[in-house]
Amino acid sequence: MIEWQWPWMLLLLPLPWLVRRFAPPLQGREPALRAPFFEQWQQLSATQTGATRHAGRLPALALWLLWLLLLLAAARPLWVGEAIELPNSGRDLMLAVDISGSMKLEDMEMSDQLVSRIRAVKQVGSDFIEQREGDRLGLILFGSNAYVQSPLSFDTATVRRFLLEAQIGFAGQETAIGDAIGLAVKRLRERPAESRVLILLSDGKDTASSVQPLDAAKLAADLGIRIYTIGIGADRLTMPGLFGSSFGSRQINPSAELDESGLQKIAELTGGTYFRARNPAELASIYRLLDQLEPIEVDTASYRPRQALGYLPLLLAMAISFLLALRHLWRTANWRYASDSEEAI
Repeated sequence: MIEWQWPWMLLLLPLPWLVRRFAPPLQGREPALRAPFFEQWQQLSATQTGATRHAGRLPALALWLLWLLLLLAAARPLWVGEAIELPNSGRDLMLAVDISGSMKLEDMEMSDQLVSRIRAVKQVGSDFIEQREGDRLGLILFGSNAYVQSPLSFDTATVRRFLLEAQIGFAGQETAIGDAIGLAVKRLRERPAESRVLILLSDGKDTASSVQPLDAAKLAADLGIRIYTIGIGADRLTMPGLFGSSFGSRQINPSAELDESGLQKIAELTGGTYFRARNPAELASIYRLLDQLEPIEVDTASYRPRQALGYLPLLLAMAISFLLALRHLWRTANWRYASDSEEAI
C-alpha cells in the first residue's frame, strides 16, 4: 500500500498554466538584432513550419510530465508493507556458563557413553535457548574471568551458536562465580525489575573472583534479580583398574569440589532455586522446570515496514530531462546543417 506524507503538494499541479495564463508578458526593451542572413532563415523556417508546429507539442507534454513527476517526489510517497509482529515484553534471561578446566571431565552419560560436562551443557542448553522464543537472552562465559559472549537479544539463534562455539579454557582454568554474577547484575540492572533472571551453571566452587559470590548475590537481590543455580557433575564415576580392566577399579566422586551449599545460598538470597544435574536427563528436566518457573510472556508489538519511493519519480524525471536535452542538441545540429546547405546553394 502506498501512502503520501505531503499529498497537498499535488495541488500545485496547475501552477505553470496559471502563471502562463495570468502573468503579464515580459516587456523587452533590447535593441533589434541586425541579421544579414534573415531572408534565408525565413525561407528555411517557412519550409519547416508544419513539422515544427507538430513537433513542438512533444516538449510541452514532456515539461508537464516533468512537473508532475517532481510534485510526486515532493509528496513523499511511502510503501507500507504488511504488519510484522515482534515480542514486546519477554523476560530478560541471562545464562552464565562455567567453561573452566574442570568442565572437560567426562562423567555425564549420554546415549550409553560418557561425554564431557561442557558437551552436555551445550546440547541441552541449546535446546533450552531455542525454545525461549519471545525472551531476551544473553550469554556469559566464565572461568578465571567472566565475559559477555552475547548481550541480551531476541536473536536466540545467535545466542545458541555462541554457546555451541564455547571452548574450555577461553576464559581461564579457574572459576570466578562471583565475577559472573556481578557482570550479569551490571547487564540486567537497567532492565525492567519484574523480568530479570540469571541462570548460573557451574561444576565447582569460586576460586578466582574479585567479588565474593554471596556479596554479588546480595546486590542482585537488592535489584530484584532472581538467580537459579545449577550444579553440574556426576556423583560417582568408576575409574578402570589394571590395564583398563575391572580388576583394581574404584569409585570416585568427580563432584567433590562442587560447592553445593554456596550455590544454594546464592539461589535462596535472590528468590531463586538450586538444582543438581548429575546427567543430561536431569539437566533437561531442570530446564523444563525453569520454563514453568519463568514462563515466556507472549505480549507482542506490531509495526509496518516503510520504504521511501520518492527517488523513483526523480529518476524518471532525470531520464526525461536527459532525452529532452539530446533532442534539443539533435535539432540544433540539424538546423545548422540545413542553414549551411542553404548558404552553399
